[in-house]
Amino acid sequence: MADTSQIKEHMNVVGADGVHLGTVDHLDGDRIKLTRTDSPQTEDGQGAKHHYIPAGLVAEVEGDTVRLSATAQNAQDMFEEAE
Repeated sequence: MADTSQIKEHMNVVGADGVHLGTVDHLDGDRIKLTRTDSPQTEDGQGAKHHYIPAGLVAEVEGDTVRLSATAQNAQDMFEEAE
């Protein structure tokens, strides 16, 4: 796992495949909270929601990019929604 203390607000989050997953809202303990702007509207017509991904998926932090060890799709499958 990479040094997550380098993760800052508004950094891009990409999967191991280079596909954009989201934008960092902030680090919340051992999870990364993503902004709502990258979240699609839900099927029931509700607005976008914050999603969390485990910080343990971070492979490296380089410049303004957080690169994960999982593909974007695999990381998306692990999304936790904000309450």
